[in-house]
Amino acid sequence: MLSQKTIDIVKSTAPILETNGKDITTYFYKTLFEAHPELLHIFNHANQSQGRQQTALANAVYAAAKYIDQLEVILPAVKQISHKHRSLAIKAEHYPIVGEYLLKAIKEVLGDAATEDIIHAWGEAYGVIAQVFIDVEKEMYKEAAEKKGGWEDFKEFIIEKKVVESSLITSFYLKAADGMPVPDYLPGQYITVRVSIPGEEYLFNRQYSLSQAPGSGYFRISVKREADHVPNGKVSTFFHDHLNAGDMIEVSAPAGEFFLEKGSQPVALISGGVGITPMMAMLGSIAKNEPNRKTVFIHAARNKAVHAFREESSSLVEKLQDGRIYIAYEEKKDESEVCDITGYISKEFLQEVVDKGSVCYVCGPVPFMRAIVSHLTTLGFSENNIKYKFFGPAMAFL
Repeated sequence: MLSQKTIDIVKSTAPILETNGKDITTYFYKTLFEAHPELLHIFNHANQSQGRQQTALANAVYAAAKYIDQLEVILPAVKQISHKHRSLAIKAEHYPIVGEYLLKAIKEVLGDAATEDIIHAWGEAYGVIAQVFIDVEKEMYKEAAEKKGGWEDFKEFIIEKKVVESSLITSFYLKAADGMPVPDYLPGQYITVRVSIPGEEYLFNRQYSLSQAPGSGYFRISVKREADHVPNGKVSTFFHDHLNAGDMIEVSAPAGEFFLEKGSQPVALISGGVGITPMMAMLGSIAKNEPNRKTVFIHAARNKAVHAFREESSSLVEKLQDGRIYIAYEEKKDESEVCDITGYISKEFLQEVVDKGSVCYVCGPVPFMRAIVSHLTTLGFSENNIKYKFFGPAMAFL
């Protein structure tokens, strides 16, 4: 337990961390990787180069300071981050290393403002917070390993087949190299894939949503080519251009807090671009297990050429007793491109097609999600009935 003095000191640093948080985390990552380059096998280099990881950690440190006396407030965020950590094989022994360099970064960036009392208090607080993560993740590792067909860290998988879904998205069907069945998972969850790219010094990890309902006997991921977004496109381009049936990759067990919840409430699955991938798993699961559940599937794409799973999603909706599907194209190249909306999904359209009592799942690019969540909130949907998935580090975007 933390003393009241420690709690008061840590809480007093919240305004400073709100202002200087990203400077601290940027210095932290720089010095951490200089001293421990082996950790570059774990961290996403693209998120580092774009500053996303630094921002996410800064948000987490600020929240920890603000709620150090109410850690239950940040427990949902802890669980979300812990899913990521478990999927990346981050272990208890990594936490003291992180703590050492985080305290050094606070001292360096804040200078004289970081008194001995502040550094000591943060050292104590970090120990408590780290233990919360370690305990949560220990249970997650145990659960992943004890599932039928489960395992703890990474395991070799063979690409069984490769299927082009659109001009940008290609699916990869994965089976365990040891012949074991794949573990069950919740529709909407993701796996981490780890690849070694020729000519690159470090391994690359990426999370990809499982794009098919559980129970098929294999994993399916659907990868968008990100060629225009270097270095983020390094892994996706490698998948598209160099990986084929018969090739081997490493995979961690399914993880994630964004998944379809069973129930009697109507469901709205609203996606943009590659955000369709977890929605396909959800839609497939509804068709398989809850075909009587009222469901609206709404997908937005730039045009027909980049629209993945058009036929598959329509086929799944046809299996539902009360299912509807709506397609929005930002632009139509010609009149042969049939869609329900040309342009963007409006608040009025959502009001018309989504039942007020629906649970809404939203996934896509940040501007898309920001608009959709704003529309749904304005229309009176409760926070509990709006669930969204952001592809990348946990960053506040609303």
